[in-house]
Amino acid sequence: MFEHLADLPLDTLRVFEAAARLRSFTAAAVELGTTQPAVSQQMKRLEAQLGTRLFDRIYRGIELTEAGLLLFEQVHQGLQAMDDGVAQASGRGQREVLQVATDFAFAAFWLMPRLQRFHEAYPQVDVSLVTGERSQAMLRPDIDVAVLFGDGRFHQGESRWLFDEEVFPVCSPRLIHGKPLSAVALQRLPLLHLKGEQASRWFDWAGVFRGLGVDSPPPSGQLRFDNYTLLIQAAIAGQGVAIGWAHLVDGLVEQGLLCRPLEGSLRSKRGYYVVLPPRKRRGALIERFVDWLEQERL
Repeated sequence: MFEHLADLPLDTLRVFEAAARLRSFTAAAVELGTTQPAVSQQMKRLEAQLGTRLFDRIYRGIELTEAGLLLFEQVHQGLQAMDDGVAQASGRGQREVLQVATDFAFAAFWLMPRLQRFHEAYPQVDVSLVTGERSQAMLRPDIDVAVLFGDGRFHQGESRWLFDEEVFPVCSPRLIHGKPLSAVALQRLPLLHLKGEQASRWFDWAGVFRGLGVDSPPPSGQLRFDNYTLLIQAAIAGQGVAIGWAHLVDGLVEQGLLCRPLEGSLRSKRGYYVVLPPRKRRGALIERFVDWLEQERL
């Protein structure tokens, strides 16, 4: 029985699971309290022992091969089941951990300010946040729930609409001295721009000004960010005008940290969706979290 496990130490499988889940030998080493070379060597020995490549070494990271993904799904489930069994046998099985994946902006501006209410309603559930900017990379087997930006069509899992994309300019009240502006006057102020992958998925200033009826292109801007959270911090600091996403910046406007320098907003056919990756257990716990997300939206 278990003949395929005879020559595989459990510690090697734990290292493989961490490296595959985190998509990084370095991050796995930090989590396990060892070194990156030690993790790399163990994975090379595991690949040699199995006679197949488990990881593709790519620029700035690793990716699972088809064989690696198959092994990860089974090893992750097996280790999780073993951990649950040990916890229950030792009387420590009272808490559950929910793995939730989303982007940095949604986590920082929408989810984090509300999580305390979820913990108050479900004190025995711990939420572990996994953040990133590549939507498809977040639909991993270890993720229970993902909240992703897009058009609702994701390659994996079932998606449920949470709210639409609605944008409007925002800035520090100090920048405009509390006075409303026209769209043309807004163009004369410093504009904060997104760059990189995020910029290609979301509204940009050219789209905003077209929607506001201004035909001339906006200035290129000196301040560019590849992280929306940093961009909003720059807007709060009075360094320029940002594109504000409804639901993400509403709390900052209510607190007076940001203001809307002109009336009106723009909508697209995209938005945020709750995505349930396939083959998930613990359906009742996941359903409770999704119900809570939908209630918080109201």
